[in-house]
Amino acid sequence: MMRCSLSALFLTVALGWTSSASAQSCNFTVSTLSFGNVDTLSGSATNSTATISASCSGYSVLTPRVLVCPNIGAGTGGATAGARQMAGAGTLNYQLYSDASRTAVWGSYAWPYPARAPAMAVGLLLGAGSASDTIYGSVFGGQQAVPTGSYLAAFSSADVEFLYRATSSSDCTTPSGTAARPTFNVTANIPANCLVSAQNLDFGTNGVLNTNVDATGGVAVQCTQNSAYSVSLGGGNANGTPTERKMSRLLESVTYGLYKDAARSQPWGDVATPGSTVPGSGSGGTQNFTVYGRVPAQQTPSPGVYNDTVVVTVTY
Repeated sequence: MMRCSLSALFLTVALGWTSSASAQSCNFTVSTLSFGNVDTLSGSATNSTATISASCSGYSVLTPRVLVCPNIGAGTGGATAGARQMAGAGTLNYQLYSDASRTAVWGSYAWPYPARAPAMAVGLLLGAGSASDTIYGSVFGGQQAVPTGSYLAAFSSADVEFLYRATSSSDCTTPSGTAARPTFNVTANIPANCLVSAQNLDFGTNGVLNTNVDATGGVAVQCTQNSAYSVSLGGGNANGTPTERKMSRLLESVTYGLYKDAARSQPWGDVATPGSTVPGSGSGGTQNFTVYGRVPAQQTPSPGVYNDTVVVTVTY
């Protein structure tokens, strides 16, 4: 008789969770805040921005957010209560702000001024997340006397401390959390620039031109600090020499000259007459030059209004 023997094999399958500790950290980068070319003569502010990029990971899946307090100090250019500064051939005042209207100064708990860092939140999904924020910069107007050249404020680890922690709070008034120290630069360039305006020269109403008729006009020049320049006066509509320009009416004309000096001995012209231009060096402020005009004795033309247009050119 045959017997069958049955045996059961019981396989126990176990599913286990292993726990591994992952580092909770945030990484930051800050782009260069470049103002580009700053026109100091305009009197207006020059604005620009930089971007803070944050990336956090390693947090519990139950952690909803990380608070970042991006403390930014003075930078290598220094600061006063009213402005940060870039250094170059001189000092260029600017400021960093946390708002687009540029009213809330971006500060740090570590500096002696009232402004503090704004709160920046990084939202997390499954323990990781990223965010960005904008730094708003402004170079102040009214800095005409600042010399030309490149300007820089470097923000090293001594000036930058981003404190971050997992919390629902938005309090950045006191230091708390893990520190990260990204670095960045603030840059600007002041190119040479000049502005010019002119005052008309009017010889008035005259009868017979049997004697000299003198009058004066003016040229106002404003150039950036230490910018060398020269002022030239064109030959007028008839393209005459400095002492033989022509005021015209119909087919007739009156000869006149423009000079650098009251004695009318130094003609004022352009590069076509070597040595006849007027040199200068910019101070940032307005520099005024008198134009001395003379109508010499000559044959008197028909009565009427005679005029000419002279182009003032500043080369720098």
